[in-house]
Amino acid sequence: MGALVAILIVVVLVLVVGGFVVTQFNKLRRLDVTAQGAWAGIDTLLAKRADLVPNLVSTVAGAADFERGTMEDVTKARAAAAGASGVSQTAAADGALTAALGRLFAVAEAYPQLTATAGFRDLQAQLTGVEGELQFARQYYNDSVVTLNTALRTIPSMWFAGMTNVHEREMYAEPDAGRRAAPTVEF
Repeated sequence: MGALVAILIVVVLVLVVGGFVVTQFNKLRRLDVTAQGAWAGIDTLLAKRADLVPNLVSTVAGAADFERGTMEDVTKARAAAAGASGVSQTAAADGALTAALGRLFAVAEAYPQLTATAGFRDLQAQLTGVEGELQFARQYYNDSVVTLNTALRTIPSMWFAGMTNVHEREMYAEPDAGRRAAPTVEF
């Protein structure tokens, strides 16, 4: 009878430890998949925005005296964004394209005949919508990365990181860090 109890205790311990290992393994894998999905969301929105840029450039090109340098900046920034890989490089290219588009829209305000066209207004509205979605997607990705990285740095999940082959991920940097600076006001 004592041997049966000992075997039963060993079986229960093996099941508890096995269940714990499986739970931690699945937790890390689930967090990694969530971060991958969040990154894919950003990538999709960046591609959607990049697809709108040629239409915008074509629409703006119709204004014969529109500033060529601004359009070239947008085109170069789009090309850089299309060739970016990895979180840091993509974030930098994203920031450059966002800034170039901001300058384009600011300059376009000086051309009422351009801003009055339905095509320009439609593209501007679409880009504004995509920018809002991108802001949400960046935040969701960063939240996913914080959750994953926290699990990888804390007990007990950190004990299973090697087994799961899950590694820390890089945060998506704010595309326009200059926005954090307070504006200078002079009287």
